[in-house]
Amino acid sequence: MARMGFFTDTSVCIGCKACEVACKEWNGVPDDGFDLLGSSYDNTGGLGASTWRHVAFIEQPAKANGDFRWLMESDVCKHCTHAACLDVCPTGSLFRTEFGSVVVQDDICNGCGYCVPACPFGVIDRRSGGTAVKNGGLAQKCTLCYDRLGAGMTPACAQTCPTESIQFGDIDELRARADARLRELHESGVAEAQLYGHDPDDGIGGAGAMFLLLDEPETYGLPPDPVVTTRDLPDMWKRAALAAVAMAAGVLGAFAGRRG
Repeated sequence: MARMGFFTDTSVCIGCKACEVACKEWNGVPDDGFDLLGSSYDNTGGLGASTWRHVAFIEQPAKANGDFRWLMESDVCKHCTHAACLDVCPTGSLFRTEFGSVVVQDDICNGCGYCVPACPFGVIDRRSGGTAVKNGGLAQKCTLCYDRLGAGMTPACAQTCPTESIQFGDIDELRARADARLRELHESGVAEAQLYGHDPDDGIGGAGAMFLLLDEPETYGLPPDPVVTTRDLPDMWKRAALAAVAMAAGVLGAFAGRRG
């Protein structure tokens, strides 16, 4: 089965937050507070256990005059090819679906939280509120609407996006679409446009959710060069094993020397 994912074109995002609402309604995600944060019109701040889609509002002074411009971006779990959250999960709660997405199985998650610091994007988190809220204490994040995909439907966020800023489909087709859109913007003079999560040779093996950005990734709160945090674990275990063998050999040698 073809790998499925998102391509989010921020150049046509209008910040309507329809994706946030659709995600919460379909998945039964509880509210994450209704207080304005003092950072433009953003009232959620970032992705978390109760915010699976987050629309960032970024105000920037214009370079040519005293006016400003809006940068808007609907962020989501990247469903990494090399997913550290999946690597560190001790119960198997996190798994790779037949669509290539990474999903939490609520009935298996024990709430240990190992996945939280493992994510290079700070996406996954444990839901606060205890038993008073749905899945309280468990790790939660975007599922790519796994239940909808199984029924042949489009994820709720992409289905509701009025400008088609959020596009859903086969990852290879989305990469081609992203390349074509980037060329179009460059030819029209938008030289700062760039793709993010598009390269299958990057530090996470390419993302299942890629973005077209109008500024540097850091402007949107994204790491410029994300790397799967478990990349060095095999070498670390090998070094630890060698150190243990060397220590054991040293201890045995000391005892042998005493007997001699």
